[in-house]
Parts: sequence; structure tokens; C-alpha cells
Amino acid sequence: MSVSNAEMTESEQPKQDMLHKIKSKVHQRLLTLLDLTEAQRFSADRLQSEVSTKIDVLLGQEKYPLSGPDKQQLQAEVMDEIFGLGPLEPYLRDPLVSDILVNGPKLVYIERLGRLEKTMACFQDNAHLMRVIQRIGTNVGRRIDESSPMLDARLADGSRVNAIIPPLSLDGPALSIRRFGTNPIDIARLLELETLTKDMAFFMESCVQARCNVLISGGTGSGKTTFLNALSRWIPEGERVVTIEDAAELRLQRTHVVRLETRPPNIESKGQVTQRDLLRNSLRMRPDRIIIGEVRGDEALDMLQAMNTGHDGSMTTVHANNPRDALRRIENMVSMAGINYPVKAIREQMSSALNILVHIGRLVGGARKVLSVAEITGMEGDTICLNDIFRFHQQGVDTGGNAFGRFESCGVRPRLVERLQAIGIDLPANMFQRRVLETNAAEKDKR
Repeated sequence: MSVSNAEMTESEQPKQDMLHKIKSKVHQRLLTLLDLTEAQRFSADRLQSEVSTKIDVLLGQEKYPLSGPDKQQLQAEVMDEIFGLGPLEPYLRDPLVSDILVNGPKLVYIERLGRLEKTMACFQDNAHLMRVIQRIGTNVGRRIDESSPMLDARLADGSRVNAIIPPLSLDGPALSIRRFGTNPIDIARLLELETLTKDMAFFMESCVQARCNVLISGGTGSGKTTFLNALSRWIPEGERVVTIEDAAELRLQRTHVVRLETRPPNIESKGQVTQRDLLRNSLRMRPDRIIIGEVRGDEALDMLQAMNTGHDGSMTTVHANNPRDALRRIENMVSMAGINYPVKAIREQMSSALNILVHIGRLVGGARKVLSVAEITGMEGDTICLNDIFRFHQQGVDTGGNAFGRFESCGVRPRLVERLQAIGIDLPANMFQRRVLETNAAEKDKR
């Protein structure tokens, strides 16, 4: 079933309701005929043939009058029910869909090309939606029920999943899927999308190779994890990287990676393993760099100490509305560790540990842009010095409702230049002159 088939007009709803009833009945009977354990060992073609044959038999026994296209749609939906996520499978196959949001069994929204839209896809009832949610949890060894009504998980392609069910969710189970495509977005693709410019990309490549510690900040859905994945391609192959995440979603573009994931408490509220536990353990694993998917608690203290004690080149992300907020959030999270450090001591540790702060934003219309690349240069009194190197200046919103603007070099020569030159990286003489930076589109127009 294609996505276009799933988005039906209101006039087709009675027909769709009939197909739902047929599908439910055929699905239940098919489960009694299929050996699922054995079926999953079949090739896709053989499995398709087996299911198609059995559906033909079941439809013939029930004498259901279905046209060829309706039969094909029914067969695809039954396959999705058995081996996939049911009504959501068409959107998981669509590379343009970035988010799938289920607000109860009858309301399914998607984000496509940066815009939210309602679909005609739906589940039969709460029980149907619960089966799909529990299948996701089971696949990654996590549970969700009334005693543990929240779930953080991932799909096989790395997509992030969150689910919350009654009694916490008042209108039935709610499911959110943040898509990560089968082909990771790299820097080349980000340049095509004009998320940043070539000058900015070259500077970030130089910083990664020079083992600068990088903090990436931004709001929800701004593209922090995507940008972190893209930066990872510049880590030299001879280095050992350890990643630490709540729900594994990083897909680093290299081979020598040890991936660690937290564990929630069991039904007896025991056995929890936090990011701080994993971070402390990772220090004994001989890492060259440590990458934390998102710092969100007291592990911030251990992260700063690791960056200050021989693990240069480490990277992490943090939720924040602007670069200054990112530093304040890190400061607040360090204080959550229960150690009564003076505020100035915390800020001094931050200023010596962090080198580059990249802030990413999602603009009106859905475009993601690197809004600021700043260098952390030290302290002046009690204030951390933050100097913008590159920034994006929004100039307005066009008639299509999309924000537009320009990238600028701020005219500040970073102190890191000497560090980059020491490892043999030669930066263009005009890279940091105050000027407007050209995007890929501007370069193509000149040609």
C-alpha cells in the first residue's frame, strides 16, 4: 500500500471501514494458519507468495467480493500487521516523512517536508494501537504497561520512538516516531539543503580533526543529532570512539565505535543504568573520544571532567533556545550532580572544556539552519566569553511561508587558528573576514 492509498477522501470511508473489518477477520484467521517463527526465515518473495496464497484461500472461503486493487491493498495491510507497524508502515517507507505522530487510534499526523499534515490512516481501536506499541518495546527489550506507562525505544533503522499510554494519556495511547532515514544525511546533503555553507563545513571539519570539544545546541527537531552524525565522518579512522545514549539513535559514519545505551529500572525499580554510570564506565574503556547523544542531567559534570582530562575531540548535544541558554543549561546540570562547586568554578571548567558551540534552529517553513558557530575563549570576570565566528541572519518570510536570510562571517579570527595550523590545516586568508557567505545555490546561479 502506498502513502497515497492511505490518505483517502471522506467519501471512501465506508469502503475503508469494510476493508478494515475484512482485514481484521482475515488477519486473525491467517495467524492461526501461519507459523510466524518459521515464516520469518523465508525470503521476502517466498513469504509474499505464502501469504498471498493463504489470503486467496481465506477470501474464497468467506466469499468476499474484492477487486484486484482492493485485494492487493488488503494483502499489503495484512503483511504490515504481521511483520510491521500496521497502518504506519506506508509512512515509514516514505523518505520524505520525518515524523509520525499518533494521538490515539483515530488521529495520525505526519510531518512531510517540514509541515504537519493529518492523514486518513487509523487503527481499529486502542487495543490495536497498544499491540503495535508493545511490539516496538519487545523488539528492543523494553516493556510498557500500566505499571510502566512510558516507553523510549528505537526502530531497526534507528528512528526514535516515544509512547505513553493510559492512565497518563487521557485519550488513549499516544505514539511519536522521529524518523531517521535508511541513508544517513551527511555534510554533502546538508550543503545541498543549505543548512550551512562550504566555509562553515570546512571550519567544522578542521575543528573535528584538531580534536576540539564541540557542543551542539538547538530546539526539538532542529537537527542536532543529524549534524552530530555528519560531523563524525571527519574523526580519523585510527581513533576509538565510545557513544552514550538514552535510546540509541546515533549512526556514526565510521567503523571503530563502541555503542552504549542506558537501561530503565525493572518492575521492581531496580537495575537502572544511567548515562552517568555509562560515562564513568567508558573512561575505563580507553576511548579517544566520547560522544554523548544528549546531555540532560548530572552526567554533565563527568562529561566536562572527561573533556578536561585527555578526551579531546568529544562531542554532545543539548536542548537550548540560543547559545547562551546552552551554557546556562550545562551549568544547571552540573549543579544537579550534588557537588557544591562555586558558580565561577563551574563556569571556569566549562570554558576550559568546551571549544566550539554550534547552535541549530528550525525556521518558519521547516528549514533547518546552523544559526551560529561560536568559539568559547575563556572567562572575563564571572562571564564565559562566547565569540560568534559564523551566523545566519534571517531577513524575512517569503510568500510561501518560508523563512529566508543569509549566512555571514562575523569578522572574528578565532583563537583556535593556531591549533589548527599546528596540525597542518591551512585556512583561507579571507575565511574570517566580515562578509556574506555563499551557499551552494548561489554558486550554481553564478555558473
